[in-house]
Amino acid sequence: MTTSATLSTGGQPPLRRISSLRGPHPWPLVGNLLQVKPLRVHRDIERWCLRYGTFFPVYFGRTQVLVVADHEAVAAILRDRPDGFRRPSVTARVSEEMGGLPGLFMAEGGEWRNQRRMVMQGFAPHAIKAYFPALVKVALRLQRRWDGAAQAGRDIDLAADLKRYTVDIIAGLAFGTDVNTIDGGEDTIQRHLDDILPAIARRSIALFPYWRYVKLPQDRRLDRSVAALADAVDQLIGQARARMAADPARAAHPANLLEAMIAAADQPGSGVDDRAVAGNVSTMLLAGEDTTANTIAWLLYLLQRHPHAMQAARDEVLRHAPDAAAFSIEQMDALEYLDACIQEAMRLKPVAPFIPLEALRDTAVADIEVKTGALVWCVLRHHSVADSHFPRAAEFDPQRWLPDAQGAIAADKKVGVPFGAGPRTCPGRYLALLEIKIAVAMVLARYDIAAVQTASGAEAEEVMGFVMSPESLALRLRRRRWLFQHG
Repeated sequence: MTTSATLSTGGQPPLRRISSLRGPHPWPLVGNLLQVKPLRVHRDIERWCLRYGTFFPVYFGRTQVLVVADHEAVAAILRDRPDGFRRPSVTARVSEEMGGLPGLFMAEGGEWRNQRRMVMQGFAPHAIKAYFPALVKVALRLQRRWDGAAQAGRDIDLAADLKRYTVDIIAGLAFGTDVNTIDGGEDTIQRHLDDILPAIARRSIALFPYWRYVKLPQDRRLDRSVAALADAVDQLIGQARARMAADPARAAHPANLLEAMIAAADQPGSGVDDRAVAGNVSTMLLAGEDTTANTIAWLLYLLQRHPHAMQAARDEVLRHAPDAAAFSIEQMDALEYLDACIQEAMRLKPVAPFIPLEALRDTAVADIEVKTGALVWCVLRHHSVADSHFPRAAEFDPQRWLPDAQGAIAADKKVGVPFGAGPRTCPGRYLALLEIKIAVAMVLARYDIAAVQTASGAEAEEVMGFVMSPESLALRLRRRRWLFQHG
């Protein structure tokens, strides 16, 4: 038996069993499933953490799950991937049924290592810096779109527009394709991702896989979305292969990540085949759309509710990066307070507030025995919003991420892990942070934010699909007065 945190040895108390831990009382057959709401399952689990502590069992039907909310134990589990833990096999099966996400997101073991090396090259900082002018180009499209809304006094569907922004960026960087959904281009990818992502999460915790026996209208709609996404991915791969056939030198010097994946797959003994290429295309679209778009939405929402923080961020942007058309990497690097705002938004509103995993061997989490095949539910937002780890933890305070006069930073960066931790840390972290910074800097420099609100005007609820998003938000902007005078 190996360990994920602390393993009992001779002279120490024996390991506890998961079933011996105190937790919410399960009902016959359904376990705790009827005690949670799918769209807020993360909040229900977090509420139980406050009652039962950082380790307790829940039951999805008859399946026992160990909830782990202690940040040190969670970090140890994440470091033990991919050899000690994997994504749940039920999620992998659901993904396969839906056309598959056989890319880096679902890959395990040697397959994951082969693909990780390939994908990391495309998302390395030097590759992202080379792509920076294209990032700014997409941001300027969004700016033109929002100029029109601001001039007309029209509310902006924040989620929809930010997803267009992120899809356009990832399609250009990874696939060399200018899809331009912002200016009204074909948004097939975005529309169908909106059906696929929540379905993966919903089916992964379903009590019974009814869809394998009977199709409801939502399942037939999902099948159409899966087929449409597969067609779109095949077109992207076909276009890339055509470019490489016309210019054989691209195999040695790929112009984008998709071409690099195809070149790698074509090498004898690469361990990467066309199916993995298609899976990674889907994975990048899935992972690159909702996560970044929702983080930007939450950040704008929080800034609008904290005028002092928003003004401090705007003052910094106007000092260092007042014109989106002239944005540079150096300007983005200078936006330290805005970066602190991003970190604080991800602490309070992480788009991935939990990670479910499955043990690949007998192990221990803290002093709890975890058998091969057992499920663990890693809660990523517990200590990160606890006063014991962050003073005034409920407050939005970006200052905690900045050094004080002595150079010390109050925030403990080890407590929150918005991009995961260990070997499987998100490879797109640098790109995501840059996308967020560019979009928000553009907004702060050019507009006054009149409102970021729900239809009812009430506080935005958190909605759990594949990732955690705010309920539908409307953004209302006004062009800043000085812009009318200076262009």
